Amino acid sequence: MIGVAAAGAEHGAVLTAGLAGLVAGAMSMATGEYVSVSTQSDSERSDLARERKELESDADAEHRELAAIYVGRGLDPSLAARVAAQLMEKDALGAHARDELGISEPMRARPVQAAIASASAFAAGAALPLIGASLAPAPRLVPVVAALSLAFLAILGAIAARVGRASAVTGALRITFWGAIAMALTAAVGRLFGVIA
Repeated sequence: MIGVAAAGAEHGAVLTAGLAGLVAGAMSMATGEYVSVSTQSDSERSDLARERKELESDADAEHRELAAIYVGRGLDPSLAARVAAQLMEKDALGAHARDELGISEPMRARPVQAAIASASAFAAGAALPLIGASLAPAPRLVPVVAALSLAFLAILGAIAARVGRASAVTGALRITFWGAIAMALTAAVGRLFGVIA
């Protein structure tokens, strides 16, 4: 929106560009996430199919392999062998998926869920500047959108940093700095094309 506004476009054109950017960005994020998580899901299915074959062809070796994992985690060998046997009696593939491959049901790759979450997060992030642009008078459009965008980036950067147990100030400054650079470049391009046109 800043680039289009800096090019001298009318208020309606800026809002249209903002809405188009929101939709395109959300769809792009959803598509990228879907493809990425689908690849992960394909790998998980392949690993599970291979493990299923190994269990069918040599269950004893798979038992020893599972027991060795538990020994590595601190169980004594006889207890590890009993635990492996009990888990394999109940659900051999599930035990190997979880403890050998690191695949558990709550952590399984879900491409559609990931795509929806990614698109929703992008749309929510893009909505605030778009709402601000729709309420701002035309002469104040660029500063209002820039201020709202930077404030929102700072808040999200601080939250993300705190979730990762890092400094909220560092997280906020980092994302705000790069957001400001991106907006300045976008405005410069818009102004350049506005002058050329």
